[in-house]
Amino acid sequence: MNLREKYQIPNDSIITIAGTVGVGKSTMTKALAEALNFKTSFEKVDNNPYLERFYKDFERWSFHLQIYFLAERFKEQKRMFEYGGGFVQDRSIYEDTGIFAKMHYEKGTMSPEDYETYSSLFEAMVMTPYFPHPDLLIYLEGSLEDILKRIKLRGRDMEKNTPTSYWKEMHHRYDNWINSFNSCPILRIDINDYDLINDKQSIEPIIEKISHSINQARKWRKI
Repeated sequence: MNLREKYQIPNDSIITIAGTVGVGKSTMTKALAEALNFKTSFEKVDNNPYLERFYKDFERWSFHLQIYFLAERFKEQKRMFEYGGGFVQDRSIYEDTGIFAKMHYEKGTMSPEDYETYSSLFEAMVMTPYFPHPDLLIYLEGSLEDILKRIKLRGRDMEKNTPTSYWKEMHHRYDNWINSFNSCPILRIDINDYDLINDKQSIEPIIEKISHSINQARKWRKI
């Protein structure tokens, strides 16, 4: 019996991993997918035509980057549900508008017109009864110091060269975002409570919590 069967996690579940850069979303995505025998869905970074240019000039490329991410994540969300579920997804579509686009608008690196256009498009595409929301959003959280250490150790060059003030701003905004998020059930996990690199067994207590969250939410939907 595998862990998915042991903890009675529905095989059509879709689990999304959220959290700031450096928090370990990709590692968690791979570990959960392997343990549950689910497929993975990773954000497309290597072929992103705007990401590197964005890190060099926020104001010039922020709108282009956000529109690109919105389109790619929307297509991926649709694909996962059409496939029939059974996915663990690295990063959610909700973070784009709730954190990144909003931050650039408030800091002046996205014009009011671009922000209004982006927000209207997001609302029309995502915030409707027809959009397939995931069964669970797992929010990985940790201290700013721990996250900066991870970026320094394992981050991409463009992330390592980004000013610390940017990551501090991101960390603060993620905290504010998750505290008001209500589009789907949430499971918050501290990154210091497990070590998926050195202790493979630390995934099981997380799966037990996932099972409780998903099955509880599905039970309430039936009432």
